[in-house]
This record gives sequence, C-alpha cells and structure tokens, in this order.
Amino acid sequence: QVQLAESGGGSVQAGGSLRLSCAASGLTFSWYGLGWFRQAPGKERDFVAVVSWTGGSGDYSDSVKGRFTISKDNRKNTVYLQMNNLKPEDTAVYYCAVKTKVGRNYNIAVYDYWGQGTQVIVST
Repeated sequence: QVQLAESGGGSVQAGGSLRLSCAASGLTFSWYGLGWFRQAPGKERDFVAVVSWTGGSGDYSDSVKGRFTISKDNRKNTVYLQMNNLKPEDTAVYYCAVKTKVGRNYNIAVYDYWGQGTQVIVST
C-alpha cells in the first residue's frame, strides 16, 4: 500500500522560506518520479515540480522556477521542496504525488497516490 506523508508547511512572510518533505512508502512497482502540486482555494490543482526516480535537477512550473528546488533522498524515500523567496500567490495546499505513467510532467493525469496535503500561507 502506497502512503505519502507531507510535512513542513506553515505560515511565513513574503520573501521567507519553507522546506516541505514527503515521505513515501510502499513504492514496490515501477514509477517515474515524485512530484509536488498545489491547490489554492477555488482553483485547480496545479503542477509545481517533479524529480525523476533517477534523480537529477527536476522540472518546474514557470511560476516557481528559480525560487523552488526539488530533491530526493533515496535512502529515506523522501522528496523535498525547498521554497525560497515565497510570494503571497504561493499560498496553497501542497500535495506530493507519484508519477506512474509516461506523459508530460505537468499533466495531473499521469500521477497517482496523493498525500493528504500540507498548508502553506504566505502573508505580505
């Protein structure tokens, strides 16, 4: 059974930083990557970043490129999202997910197994 547990959310002022963590368990099948999405109130869940199972620099949405960094610790089966220079528009619930299908990284349909989410609030 796949389980994803996010942590690290909170409230921060604009310009501040947070690091989100997502501990994964039960990944006994082939998967392509671990990603982060976010959902603001009244909006759709949008792609933020993904890192492939082999590691590497990751892929990012344009809105976070240069400010967020995704990384993965294979020994701990944990993916991280370092968020710097946070803006009020980054306020959302952040979810991690497993990319299980071939396809565009920003396509939510290629992801399965979602965590419960962690709230990030950025104030002015």
